[in-house]
This record gives sequence, C-alpha cells and structure tokens, in this order.
Amino acid sequence: MFLSRSSFTKSFEMKMREFESGGRVIENTTKILKQTEQGDEIAEHSRTESEYDNLSWPSPNDEIPFWKRDFPSWDINPEYPIDIQKDSDLMHIVHVTAEMAPIAKVGGLGDVVTGLARACLTRGHKVDVFIPFYECIKKQHINGLAFISTYKSYHEGNWVPTNVYQGVVSGINVVFIEPSNHFFKGSNVYGGSYNELEAYLFFSRASLEWLQVTATQPDIIHVHEWQTGGLPLLYWDMYHYLSLKKPRIVLTIHNMEHYGECGQEQLGKCGLDGSLYATAEKAVDDRTIGHNPERLSLLKGGIVYSNVVVTVSPTYLKETLCSGWLAGTLIRHRDKYLGILNGIDTAMWNPATDVFLPAKFDGNSSVHKIVANRVEGKKICKHFVQRGLGLAPEGPDYDPDNVPLVVCITRLVAQKGLHLITNAINYVKELGGQLVILGKAPDARVEREFEGLAKLHNKDSSIRILLMYSIGAIPPIKQPTSLLWCGLCSEELSHMLYAAADIVLVPSIYEPCGLAQMIGMRYGAVPVVRKTGGLADTVFDMDDQLQPELANGFVFEGIDEGSFIWALDRAFAYYRGKPNEWKDIVRKVMQMDNSWNNTAGKYIDVYNSVRVRDQ
Repeated sequence: MFLSRSSFTKSFEMKMREFESGGRVIENTTKILKQTEQGDEIAEHSRTESEYDNLSWPSPNDEIPFWKRDFPSWDINPEYPIDIQKDSDLMHIVHVTAEMAPIAKVGGLGDVVTGLARACLTRGHKVDVFIPFYECIKKQHINGLAFISTYKSYHEGNWVPTNVYQGVVSGINVVFIEPSNHFFKGSNVYGGSYNELEAYLFFSRASLEWLQVTATQPDIIHVHEWQTGGLPLLYWDMYHYLSLKKPRIVLTIHNMEHYGECGQEQLGKCGLDGSLYATAEKAVDDRTIGHNPERLSLLKGGIVYSNVVVTVSPTYLKETLCSGWLAGTLIRHRDKYLGILNGIDTAMWNPATDVFLPAKFDGNSSVHKIVANRVEGKKICKHFVQRGLGLAPEGPDYDPDNVPLVVCITRLVAQKGLHLITNAINYVKELGGQLVILGKAPDARVEREFEGLAKLHNKDSSIRILLMYSIGAIPPIKQPTSLLWCGLCSEELSHMLYAAADIVLVPSIYEPCGLAQMIGMRYGAVPVVRKTGGLADTVFDMDDQLQPELANGFVFEGIDEGSFIWALDRAFAYYRGKPNEWKDIVRKVMQMDNSWNNTAGKYIDVYNSVRVRDQ
C-alpha cells in the first residue's frame, strides 16, 4: 500500500524527530521514500494518460497550424520568486537597447535584456528599459501603455519632436522613444527604408536627452551592441558637461561581428564632430586605416568610452582577445573588459508553466518533493509535435520514444555552421532519427537553398525544415500541407520544439554565448554542440573522464563533418543503447541552474564597481 503525500510528510517529520533524539531511522526513511516515489509515479502516469486522452491532437492537414492556435496570454508573470534575497545597496539601472523580448525580439539580445532586467528587479533594484517605439511593435503586448510627453531631440541641424510612451512588459517598466520623422517605421524591427545607423544614433541621443529633460540621474546606463555604441561618446563628450553627472556606462557586446561602421559625417548628424573620433585611440575602424576614406566604428568607440565592457561568456572573451579586428582595442582596455555568461529567464522558459505546451513537466526537486522527476509530460509534447508535423502516425499505440527527435532552432547564417546543419539532414535520417529545423535566413541565397531542401525532404517521415519570413517577404504561394514555412513568428513553435526535443543541436562555428543549449536543457533536451564561446562554458562531454561530474551533453571541436558526425553518433548510441543513463542525463540537464538569478549578481558587482555614490 502506497502512502499519500500528506501521510508521507507526517511520517517523515516524525521519523526525523526520532533521528534528532538519537533513533536510527535512516533505513526506514529510505523505504518510505521509495514507496512514495512509486506511488507518485503511478499517480503521474494516471494524470498524463488523462491529459493524453483529452488533447486536441493536431494534424499536418489542419487549416490552422498547431502553433497558431489560440493560447492564453503569453506575457510572463510579473511576480518574482519570493526566495530571492534582496540586495541591500540598491541602484537605478537604465538599459538602452534595440531589442527586448518579447515585443521587439530578433535574436538573443532581446532575451538577454529582458532576463537581466527582471533578475535585477527581483533583487530589489529599479530598472527601466529604453527602446525605440518600432511601428511593428504589437501594442496589445504592452501593459498600461500610456503617452507621457513630447520633447525634442537633435538630428542633422534640427530639433525633432519626439513622443515618449511608457508601459510595462514582463513586469519591467519600458520607455518607448518615437521620433516624428521616418525612423523606426516599417513592418520589422530591422530592415526599414531609413538609414539604421543614423536612426540608432538619434535614439541614443534622444535617450540621453529624455534623462536630461526629466532630471533623471540613474546610477548605470547599460548599452548593448553597436546600435547604442554611440551613446557613451555622446554621454562623456556632451551630456556629462551639461547636467548628467551621476551615471556610469556599461557596454555589453553580444556579437563582435556587428561593429556599426560609420562615416564621420554620419556621426556629425547627432551633434558630435566626427573628425575628432577618427584616431586609432578613439573610434577609427582599424580595418580602414590608410584607406580613403577612413571610417569609424560605433562599437569600437563604445569600447573606448564605456566605464566597463562586458562580453557574454568567459571563453568568448578569450577568443576575442586572440583574434578579430577589435583584439588590439580590447587588449588595450583589458583592465575593464570582462566575460559574464548569459542566463535564461526561467519564468519565460519554464516547462512547468509554459502556456504553449500541450502538457506541462519539470525536473525540479526539493526537500518537500523527493520524488521521481516529472518527465511524462515531455513525452506527450514530443508526440504532439510529431503528430502536428506529420512525423508520427495517428493513434495512441505509437511510442514517440522509439525515434530520437533532434531539433535545431537557429538563424540560418554562416556563423551557425550551415554546412553542418545541412549535413545533419541526411545523417540523422541515416541514423533512423528525426530532425526539425526552425530557422530564418536573412540572406536570399541561403533562403532559396533551404527552400529547396525543404521541398526535397519535407515529404518523408523524418525531416521537417520550417522557414520563417519577415512581413512583406512571405512567398506569394505556399501550400499549407508542404510545411515549408511557419510564418512570421517562431515564439510559440520554438517553445513546443524545445519541449519535444530529445536532442538540441547547436553546431556553431563561433558562438559568443548561445541560449539554445540552455533553453534546450531547461526543457529536457540533451545538447550536441561545438566547443566554442559560451557553448564551451555550458556543455561538457559525456565521455570526458577528467570532469565526469559536469557531463551534460556531447561536444565536438572541429568544424569538419567528421567531428560533427562523431558527436551525433555518440548521442544516438546513448539514447538507444543506454536508456537509463539517457534518462539520468535528461533529469540532470533539467535541474541545472542557468537562470539569470544565478549570474545577475556578477552584473550587480560590475555596476557597483563603477557607480558614483553620494551625488
């Protein structure tokens, strides 16, 4: 007879009191734990069977794809974990950024801004995010959106009327900057019919202008990527001489390949004298020295002028000091250059509460829940996705665990290892597995290549290639049953794919940090990655005898297909030949703490190291 949870709790507390009194009850307590575990597993099996029976199962022939069904509100709960200790020395932090998840997300930058901002709020700090009010932002995803004021900010000899709105996104106060000119108009975050570099220079100055107009003196202004790389120049050479005295500047570089190439005359349009920055010590683009004309780099200028420069993993920091055109600048500023590993927002990415999943699951355990991990819901998610994509037959007799499902969610660019991704299509099929690729190709040539691969492979029972398109770029004729494209947004589908995946594939040539491997692990997908950047800091090989306690995935080092295939072979061998060990890996990766709460403290330490007090 199995004990109920309440019976177990009373029995366990009684036995613990006996133990504290000197009784020897370890053996009996172990028996109780085992009985409770078995009872919970039976209850869990019954619960998941009920979920299975009540599901509205999808089909590839559905008029509305399963990831476009109606879901509950997808904004994450603004409440924060109650067990996070508040900091005693609180600050005001302002992020100035081109992206923020989920309202203006293109890549990992948006996730990082939202995750870090929420983590600092959780610790008690005041946090604001400044972002352009892109025309494409869906206003219904902003809570309490309100017009605040109109002020003027400078551009090319004119003071441009600029509207300011305020709202709350994922519990974070957001300030939206909307110029009255053509900047930030268009159907996508990037790629509008305006000059992006000039638009982001305007946004950088407009953000500082609004702080000055409102007499706001934050402790930290945190800028991100080349888009706001001009703000440190504007701050120290203009606004610090006006009224902004207290703030200090932190720059995070998320990808060193994006550098903000800028002409002197373009920099002049925001009110700075571009010629003053055309030196190797300031902002000249080192690649153009001796050329006509020499050009500037906003990213380099941001490195020089910021109080602290952070990149997104310790290994990527080492890589950027050893190679790349900015290595010399970074070496000269090594004393203020740090590597802090990104985290993931575990409220936004939580399989136990995710509104997009057909069944919930988790891998957490606590002193009040010393039981087997809840992974049955993951099996339902896998079968659901397989059915919806035409990768599994209909009917309850099909066992989704018979075939390993590999998922690759990525931008389709050279950095992500395109030759390895295309190699995986045939090789996973050869191994008897299934592969789903969800990607967006900014380059038309790559897009056409993957459209061709989709047409070739999407009709069989093992491969699905799903392409995302920008608004206005969707091909005019697409058959719904071809599964060639998934529309404009991947948010819902990406959550479902992570939950369904047995293996998450990240074969990047270089990867500053990478979030896919951390999100995949959170959802019980075992990572197969190339050893580079943040991938090397978060995934450790199962067969590495030197650090077996860290083992959580399969790692390869070369950029050749042989190295990649070797890692895939080993992952498939574990899945099929060592099922118990595989379950242990799944449980282990789900319990890993890659949350922002685990790493935000390092950013707080950075902020405290440069902040100005008592002003």
